[in-house]
Amino acid sequence: MKLYTEPELSFEQQNKIGVLLVNLGTPDAPTAEAMKPFLKRFLSDARVVELPKMLWYPILYGVVLPLRPKVSAANYARVWLKEGSPIKFFTEKQTAGVRERLPSSLFIEYAMTYSEPSIAQAIAKLKAAGVGRLLVVPLFPQYASSSSGGALDKVFKELQQQRNQMSVRTVSRFYNHEGYINALADQIHHYREQHGMGDKLMFSFHGIPLKQHQAGDSYPNECRATAKLVAEKLGLSEQDYVVSFQSRFGRGKWIEPSTQTLFNQLPRQGVKKLDVVCPGFVSDCVETMEEIAISGREEFYAAGGEVYHYIPCLNANADWLDALVDVIKENLLGWLKYDLEDLK
Repeated sequence: MKLYTEPELSFEQQNKIGVLLVNLGTPDAPTAEAMKPFLKRFLSDARVVELPKMLWYPILYGVVLPLRPKVSAANYARVWLKEGSPIKFFTEKQTAGVRERLPSSLFIEYAMTYSEPSIAQAIAKLKAAGVGRLLVVPLFPQYASSSSGGALDKVFKELQQQRNQMSVRTVSRFYNHEGYINALADQIHHYREQHGMGDKLMFSFHGIPLKQHQAGDSYPNECRATAKLVAEKLGLSEQDYVVSFQSRFGRGKWIEPSTQTLFNQLPRQGVKKLDVVCPGFVSDCVETMEEIAISGREEFYAAGGEVYHYIPCLNANADWLDALVDVIKENLLGWLKYDLEDLK
C-alpha cells in the first residue's frame, strides 16, 4: 500500500471541518459508450454483486457489459436533462443548499461512489483545503450494504492511504430522522392536494437480493419503518398504502413485494388510481424518472389502471435541505459548538 504525500500545511491549517455528501453516480452521457465504464465500476463492486469473481466476472464481461449498456443508455436518454444527468444535477443543488445553510468556515463537497467527482477526488480536495475533521453523509436514508456500505468502503480506502489521517465521522442512515420524515410527508401531502389523492399510496424502494437481507442487512426493515412513520404523519391506515421494492437485477430471489408485480396486480384488486413515491432516493434519477414515472405508468395503465401519479423526490426541497443540515449539525456536535437547543 502506497501512502499519499501530504499537503504542506501546518497543524493548525489541517484542523478545519469538512462535510462530504455522497451519492451513487451516473454515466457522463446517455450513450452506450459512457454507460459501459459506469456499469463496470458499479457491477464490479463486491458490495453490489456478492458472488465469487470467478463466477460473476465471466457473466459481467461476457454478457452484461456487451449487452446492458445500450439498454441502460436508452433509459437514461428518456430522462436526461438539459443540465445533464438528473442525479448529478440534483446532488449539486443539494450541496449548494447545504453550503448556504451552514457556516462559511465549513467545507462542503459532494462525491459519487461510481463516477466523478469521485470520493478520492473530493477527499483530496478537502485535504488540500486543510480539512482534518470530516463528516461523511451518504445520501441514502435507509442503510444498505450495496449503497451506503459501498460509499463508506471507498472513504475508508482513502483513509488507509493517508499518511496523516483525518478524523472521520459517518452517518450510515437517517431513515427515521424527524426532519426527513416531515419533509417527505409534506411533499406527499402538498402533491396530493394539488393533483388529487389516489386509491392507494405506494412507497417504492430500491430492492436488494433476499440473501443480503438474510445475511444481516437491515435495509428492508428500515424501508418499512420509514413508510410507517410517513403514513402516520399523513394519517393513513395500513390499507391506504403499500411498501414495495423495485429495480431487480439477475435471476436470484429479491425482497418482496415487487413494485413491477404490483403495477400489474393492483388494478385487478380494485386500485384504479395510484400514487407512487420513492423515499429511498433523495434525488430523482433514472430509477425514479424512467423506471417509475414513465415505465411504471405504462405498466399500470396496461393492467387496467386509470390514474397514475408519480410524486417527485425531495431533490432541492427547502424543508429537506433544512433536515439534511440538521442531520449534519447533530453529527458535528463536539466539533462545532452547537447546543442541542440550537438544532430545534
